Amino acid sequence: MTTSTRGTSSISVDQFIAAPPAKVWRALTEPDLHAQWWAPGDVAAEPGHEFHLEMPGFGSVPCKVIDSKPAERLVYTFNGNWTLAWQLVPEGAGTRLLLEHSGFDLDDKRDRDAHDRMGPGWREVVVPRLAELAPRIA
Repeated sequence: MTTSTRGTSSISVDQFIAAPPAKVWRALTEPDLHAQWWAPGDVAAEPGHEFHLEMPGFGSVPCKVIDSKPAERLVYTFNGNWTLAWQLVPEGAGTRLLLEHSGFDLDDKRDRDAHDRMGPGWREVVVPRLAELAPRIA
């Protein structure tokens, strides 16, 4: 789903993961696991923590944690203008993962192009890789 208001837009992803929130949380916040499903970087879940994700083809992307509640919510800035908000909701023996990637300026061609590429990328490639990895975490 994509939402937009006054020239800005966000991407929403809703994905069931057959693993408990604690395992999904580890995949989101432990650098070695994070690198397996998305990108290498010095990610951590501490509010105020500044880190970089090494994005293939784009280089080092600066990020900063702005909210964190273990096994429930992780929010960080991404590339200066965007925000990634990860919500983990227990569902049966698994987790409902809700991602909101916000801050796209649809009046800016680069942001609009990124928005158009990233929606399918999140839904069809990146988040499914997380869903595949999390159940295998020891």
